[in-house]
Amino acid sequence: MTTSPSGIGVRFDRVSKRYGRTTAVDGISLDIKAGEFLTLLGPSGSGKTTLLMMLAGFQEITSGDILVGGTSIAATPPERRNFGMVFQGYALFPHMSVQKNIAYPLYVRRKPAAEIDARVREMLELVQLGGLADRYPQQLSGGQQQRVALARALSFSPRVLLLDEPLGALDRKLRSDVQEQLKEIHHQVGTTFIYVTHDQEEALTMSDRIVIMNRGKIVQVGTPIELYEKPRTEFAASFLGKSNFITRDGRRFALRPEKIDAAPAGIGGGGGPNRLTGTLRSITYMGSTLKLMVDVPGNPLVEVHVPAWRNTGQFLASQPIDLFWSDDAAVEVEDGDGDEAGARSAPKGLADGQI
Repeated sequence: MTTSPSGIGVRFDRVSKRYGRTTAVDGISLDIKAGEFLTLLGPSGSGKTTLLMMLAGFQEITSGDILVGGTSIAATPPERRNFGMVFQGYALFPHMSVQKNIAYPLYVRRKPAAEIDARVREMLELVQLGGLADRYPQQLSGGQQQRVALARALSFSPRVLLLDEPLGALDRKLRSDVQEQLKEIHHQVGTTFIYVTHDQEEALTMSDRIVIMNRGKIVQVGTPIELYEKPRTEFAASFLGKSNFITRDGRRFALRPEKIDAAPAGIGGGGGPNRLTGTLRSITYMGSTLKLMVDVPGNPLVEVHVPAWRNTGQFLASQPIDLFWSDDAAVEVEDGDGDEAGARSAPKGLADGQI
């Protein structure tokens, strides 16, 4: 497999984008490593797509700079940035076969015919579509069309591949399959991938690092494990996965539902630290887990996920229930969505009267 150039990194240097009085991106600085799979994750209006479009050159920067390989590209037109792009809508040419769709960027660059043929065969093998070269887009499934779009975007060995919600049109099962394929393709080609999504599972499944964004700013940057296990803010904890927020003496703690154990009151957990007692309000069967909603005095409803296979029939609505967790399960977070909060493990002995 021919890989893309090594050593290419991307830097956003205090980049902002304003539309009149509205600030879509607010002074973002971010370094992206060469060959990294980095995901921009956030809700609608967070600025993630605007940041990607400025990198692509489709939107002008209001202030700041963008550098690739140490060189500013702020004044470089999109067609000269040599970036590949994959969109949710695929943007395939309906009148062209799969082979010609993939070859198109190479024709535009006036590559020799023999080189084009060899590269198209290589891309078809990469995306596992070797037997479909003569088909047209309308003859392909959504997942196959997406792989053609990916092959076309990689055919000319782009410096960076930009992916804007590329799996959004696929159903859940197909999306999961393509996620795995996309991750494997990234591993094979070694190109820098910058991926935009609002889907938490996609971000966790595929990324080397995730950038959580909100209101035009970066909330937190880290590996999937770092962000899930040690969120800094309430926003980060609630947007990437689900969290319960328990407050005591002005301190706020995030506690993931699957990190809480539960038992009918007085049966399990003992009377030690990291324990709360409440009333079970509802039970929802979710296949592999049971979702328990527990009313704990002085706190919002607490959501708990326990394995269904060993807990079915153990719980009844309206019964008293004990909740307990390990010392390192709760993480102290700052209220709101600021980007200056620090992540700290909850202190040992976080329990009734201590939270």
